[in-house]
Amino acid sequence: MREPTLTDALVPLGVLVVLVGGALLLFGLDALDGPLQVALVLCAMSVALVAMRMGHRWQAVQKVSQGAMSSITSAVFILLAVGALIGVWNLSGTIPTLVYYGIQVLSPSWYYAATALICGATAMSIGSSWTTAGTIGVGLVGVADMLGVSTSITAGAVISGAYLGDKLSPLSETTVLTAQMVKVDVYEHIKRQAWTSVPAFVIAFVALLVIGLVKSPDVTNPVGEQIELNSLNGIYNITPLNLLPLLLLGFLSVRKVPPSLALICSALFAGLLGAFLQPDVMRDFVSGSGNVVIESLKGVWSAMANGFSINSGIEEIDQLLSRGGMDSMLLTLWLIIGAVTFGALLEEFGLIGRLIDPMIRSAKSTGRLYLTVFASALGLNIVAGDQYIALVLPSRVFRVEFAKRGLAPTNLSRLAADSGTVTSPLVPWNSCGAFMGAVLGVATFSYLPYAIFNYASPALSVLYGFTGFKIEKVEPGAGADQPASST
Repeated sequence: MREPTLTDALVPLGVLVVLVGGALLLFGLDALDGPLQVALVLCAMSVALVAMRMGHRWQAVQKVSQGAMSSITSAVFILLAVGALIGVWNLSGTIPTLVYYGIQVLSPSWYYAATALICGATAMSIGSSWTTAGTIGVGLVGVADMLGVSTSITAGAVISGAYLGDKLSPLSETTVLTAQMVKVDVYEHIKRQAWTSVPAFVIAFVALLVIGLVKSPDVTNPVGEQIELNSLNGIYNITPLNLLPLLLLGFLSVRKVPPSLALICSALFAGLLGAFLQPDVMRDFVSGSGNVVIESLKGVWSAMANGFSINSGIEEIDQLLSRGGMDSMLLTLWLIIGAVTFGALLEEFGLIGRLIDPMIRSAKSTGRLYLTVFASALGLNIVAGDQYIALVLPSRVFRVEFAKRGLAPTNLSRLAADSGTVTSPLVPWNSCGAFMGAVLGVATFSYLPYAIFNYASPALSVLYGFTGFKIEKVEPGAGADQPASST
């Protein structure tokens, strides 16, 4: 077996550019419905061929692929659980109740900014951007559709808030992982992150507020809104009791119950509650007229598997509520499997390292080093399709270089989170981008311009590297435990 050459490393990237570009060119946003997944599987096969050309056996390729599959087990269960949750929450009235109250409380002129704030507070309390987007975010996008404001901008606001909370919450697994990889205390890591996250969110909040004032409908339609409210209230028994599954989910998340388990528990509780509060909806959904217990069981089971559907005669309500189910996540899982396998093969056979090492050597100044870390993390989110690879690999690769240059490890932990975690939902085939697009029902390319926090945060982090603002120094060669001084 030989070491990879630059040509070896570039071939899979060339294949990625050609196939992904070709899929988007031929199919547009419909590429996410299968063509893009095929492209990523073929990209993974191209890496396998390069690895075998380097002298590795097919069995080694299989072993790496199996490891890639095991690495996404948690994400698979979360995705399936979110699909089940959305279906049952629509059936049981939780999401309709969120929409019903949201229409009455939220104004179109400041809707986007309020969305970011609500999702930021929720994600900070439960520590999960995925759970926030898959619950509160779904409801807020539904409210946006009813109010006549942009669902794309709303989705961008949801993601901006969700990732603020994800970064600053000690309950977030990516926050804890980043601190562990760079070997710093998690609360010290969160303090340093605040220096980029808070200003970036302020920028996003102000921008979304301005967009809301500029793009809000010139004339509201109170009659139309009242018809929609009356329709929701006519279909469902709208009551604050419908929000109990949301409160349960928040409680379980704060208690650090595994996300997939918390989501399924909330879905089952919502189904049980719905059997008492929404018996007519349950009966109509399964077209039943017999035993109430059997109808409820069939309704919840079907909603978890295939999602909820309704034919109310009002298009907006039908589009809002007819969704969810575990099977709605299968295309997203296919996408993630292809992307993560491709990334794992690139990492295991040294192809990523072959590209990154020259970049490290050419980064002579602190600003260039910061830019290199950002480019590596963003590139890994694009190429590897997984935020954990984009977070872990730069943290591991650049830690020694930061220590050599007398840069405290807290600098790297902040930069890695800003570059790896935050940019992940901006890539359609990344696990995070695929998830956000699937649960919010808005294509990644549509919400991308409005996920303002997600590019303001890394931009500020790189800017700090060039200006020296909030860059902490240690003795050159010192470890992560060395006391830091701010400049």
